[in-house]
Amino acid sequence: MFTRIVKMEFEKENITSFLSSFEKVKEKIRSFPGCTFLELYQDKKDITIFFTYSKWEKESDLENYRNSELFKNVWTTTKPMFRSKAQAWSVDTLHSLG
Repeated sequence: MFTRIVKMEFEKENITSFLSSFEKVKEKIRSFPGCTFLELYQDKKDITIFFTYSKWEKESDLENYRNSELFKNVWTTTKPMFRSKAQAWSVDTLHSLG
């Protein structure tokens, strides 16, 4: 299992549209095969910065999602709202003190 973190910076006027769009697809993303967890965060100081935090069983599950119609539709809707290029990291958990 690994975690995928994606940082997205939006034009201020697109925040409401992004949140509405995310609301419509969040359950579909979360229920995609291999996705075990999904959260959306908003920066406390800069309201135009958001992060998705998702957990995936295998890298191939994330790749399957990234090659899916669901992702293509999400990305086609979301990408034009950005004010800068999204950044993404795939990370392994070394310690967890839940």
